[in-house]
Amino acid sequence: MADENLAKALAAVSRKDRTESEMRGWLADREVEPEEIDRVLDYLIENLAIDDRRYAIAFTTDKRDLAGWGRDRIRANLLKRGISPDLIDEALTQGDPERSGAETEVERAVRVLNERGADLSDDRGRQRALGLLARRGYEAEEAYAAIRIAGRAA
Repeated sequence: MADENLAKALAAVSRKDRTESEMRGWLADREVEPEEIDRVLDYLIENLAIDDRRYAIAFTTDKRDLAGWGRDRIRANLLKRGISPDLIDEALTQGDPERSGAETEVERAVRVLNERGADLSDDRGRQRALGLLARRGYEAEEAYAAIRIAGRAA
């Protein structure tokens, strides 16, 4: 039974990258005994099949670059997936514009507005843009700055 649980867990992480917390829940849902869950997780972590640090960095990069998410939304989603706050801070710092030359949160928010074709010509359009950026996890200060920049450029 133990090797069967390990094989199932390996198959699960080969299909989809998971956090330690997600895998613990996945195994518990399959009624695996707690001691067995610990043994399987120890093996997966030791053999780098599960690495919360790697997961947090990849998730942050993908959501920033591909989905245009802000720090707040990324942080909330990683917390929900069981990533520790320290690892989240590290992952968010990996793409720190001052350290790597990557685009800033405001620049990313401007890009999101431009990609969405936001109409910033009136108050209603600016409110809609603010709502969009808030849902994407941008802080209010960053969203207002992005709206001002994008509005001037339009």
